[in-house]
Amino acid sequence: MNYIKNIEHQKVLSLINEVDAQDGQIVSKTLAQNNALSITLFAFSAGEEIGTHGSDGDALVTVMEGEGRFVVGDDTYILKAGESLVMPAGIPHSVHADQKFKMQLTVVFPDNS
Repeated sequence: MNYIKNIEHQKVLSLINEVDAQDGQIVSKTLAQNNALSITLFAFSAGEEIGTHGSDGDALVTVMEGEGRFVVGDDTYILKAGESLVMPAGIPHSVHADQKFKMQLTVVFPDNS
């Protein structure tokens, strides 16, 4: 059984090359998703955004290419390639692409067993 999906196993690859967005798009590719964890790659074209929303889990974003703007509660963060930010569970947040960029999102959900 494979727990990680949508990418080849036992092959060296670059996650940056796994998603690309055309103008006016946000493209996502889910690599893993269950009750405890979600891992998704995103490619944003310039001017796109994911509006304010909340999450039950802690969200770790890592910018892989370009630069993204993240609003967490009342705070704004500009992340560049190679930088990461934890957006804590329960705090509303949004993602903005002032320029095109790519990111990996890992969300760790609470153990509700």
